[in-house]
Amino acid sequence: MAELDPEDSKIITLARSARARTGAAEGAAVRDTMGRTYAACTVSLPSLKLTALQAAVAAAVASGADGLEAAAVVTEADSVDADSLAAVHDLAPTAPVLRANTKGELP
Repeated sequence: MAELDPEDSKIITLARSARARTGAAEGAAVRDTMGRTYAACTVSLPSLKLTALQAAVAAAVASGADGLEAAAVVTEADSVDADSLAAVHDLAPTAPVLRANTKGELP
Protein backbone atom coordinates (compact mmCIF):
# COMPACT_ATOMS: atom_id res chain seq x y z
CA MET A 1 0.00 0.00 0.00
CA ALA A 2 1.31 3.45 -0.94
CA GLU A 3 2.14 5.92 1.79
CA LEU A 4 -0.62 8.42 2.47
CA ASP A 5 -0.04 12.08 1.67
CA PRO A 6 0.65 14.03 4.91
CA GLU A 7 -2.27 16.38 4.22
CA ASP A 8 -4.61 13.40 3.82
CA SER A 9 -3.25 11.89 7.04
CA LYS A 10 -4.07 15.19 8.74
CA ILE A 11 -7.74 15.11 7.78
CA ILE A 12 -8.01 11.48 8.91
CA THR A 13 -6.53 12.49 12.27
CA LEU A 14 -8.98 15.41 12.54
CA ALA A 15 -11.89 13.09 11.71
CA ARG A 16 -10.76 10.58 14.35
CA SER A 17 -10.47 13.36 16.91
CA ALA A 18 -13.97 14.71 16.17
CA ARG A 19 -15.44 11.23 16.55
CA ALA A 20 -13.53 10.46 19.75
CA ARG A 21 -14.28 13.83 21.35
CA THR A 22 -18.04 13.38 21.04
CA GLY A 23 -18.46 9.60 21.02
CA ALA A 24 -20.36 9.96 17.73
CA ALA A 25 -20.87 7.16 15.24
CA GLU A 26 -18.67 8.91 12.67
CA GLY A 27 -16.16 11.70 12.40
CA ALA A 28 -15.21 13.52 9.22
CA ALA A 29 -12.96 16.26 7.96
CA VAL A 30 -12.57 18.11 4.70
CA ARG A 31 -9.79 20.24 3.20
CA ASP A 32 -10.82 23.17 1.04
CA THR A 33 -8.98 24.55 -1.99
CA MET A 34 -7.17 27.08 0.24
CA GLY A 35 -5.81 24.26 2.46
CA ARG A 36 -8.11 25.05 5.40
CA THR A 37 -9.59 22.09 7.24
CA TYR A 38 -12.97 21.55 8.87
CA ALA A 39 -13.90 18.65 11.14
CA ALA A 40 -17.28 17.48 12.39
CA CYS A 41 -19.12 14.50 13.76
CA THR A 42 -22.51 12.92 13.26
CA VAL A 43 -25.34 15.26 14.31
CA SER A 44 -28.41 13.48 15.60
CA LEU A 45 -30.92 15.87 17.13
CA PRO A 46 -34.70 15.57 17.09
CA SER A 47 -34.90 18.42 14.56
CA LEU A 48 -31.60 17.99 12.68
CA LYS A 49 -29.80 14.93 11.35
CA LEU A 50 -26.50 15.19 9.45
CA THR A 51 -23.84 12.68 8.66
CA ALA A 52 -20.39 13.65 9.86
CA LEU A 53 -19.32 14.40 6.30
CA GLN A 54 -22.40 16.54 5.63
CA ALA A 55 -21.62 18.50 8.81
CA ALA A 56 -17.98 19.00 7.80
CA VAL A 57 -19.01 20.18 4.33
CA ALA A 58 -21.58 22.53 5.89
CA ALA A 59 -18.88 24.00 8.16
CA ALA A 60 -16.62 24.54 5.17
CA VAL A 61 -19.36 26.22 3.13
CA ALA A 62 -20.40 28.37 6.11
CA SER A 63 -16.77 29.54 6.33
CA GLY A 64 -16.69 30.55 2.67
CA ALA A 65 -15.15 27.50 1.00
CA ASP A 66 -16.13 27.21 -2.64
CA GLY A 67 -14.36 23.94 -3.35
CA LEU A 68 -12.78 20.92 -1.69
CA GLU A 69 -9.53 19.09 -2.29
CA ALA A 70 -10.27 15.99 -0.21
CA ALA A 71 -12.48 14.51 2.49
CA ALA A 72 -12.11 11.79 5.08
CA VAL A 73 -14.60 9.80 7.14
CA VAL A 74 -13.79 7.65 10.15
CA THR A 75 -16.45 5.01 10.50
CA GLU A 76 -17.09 1.39 11.32
CA ALA A 77 -19.32 1.14 8.24
CA ASP A 78 -18.17 -0.74 5.15
CA SER A 79 -18.79 2.25 2.89
CA VAL A 80 -19.50 5.97 2.86
CA ASP A 81 -23.21 6.61 2.40
CA ALA A 82 -24.55 8.25 -0.74
CA ASP A 83 -25.78 11.43 0.99
CA SER A 84 -22.31 12.07 2.41
CA LEU A 85 -20.66 11.53 -0.97
CA ALA A 86 -23.20 13.82 -2.60
CA ALA A 87 -22.39 16.64 -0.16
CA VAL A 88 -18.69 16.46 -1.06
CA HIS A 89 -19.36 16.13 -4.78
CA ASP A 90 -21.66 19.16 -4.75
CA LEU A 91 -18.50 21.22 -4.24
CA ALA A 92 -15.92 18.98 -5.88
CA PRO A 93 -17.14 16.24 -8.22
CA THR A 94 -13.73 14.53 -8.35
CA ALA A 95 -12.47 15.07 -4.79
CA PRO A 96 -11.28 11.86 -3.14
CA VAL A 97 -13.24 10.67 -0.12
CA LEU A 98 -11.08 8.56 2.16
CA ARG A 99 -12.75 6.03 4.46
CA ALA A 100 -10.78 4.98 7.52
CA ASN A 101 -11.56 2.69 10.41
CA THR A 102 -11.53 3.91 13.99
CA LYS A 103 -7.77 3.33 14.17
CA GLY A 104 -7.28 5.64 11.20
CA GLU A 105 -6.39 2.82 8.82
CA LEU A 106 -7.61 2.77 5.24
CA PRO A 107 -9.12 -0.52 4.02
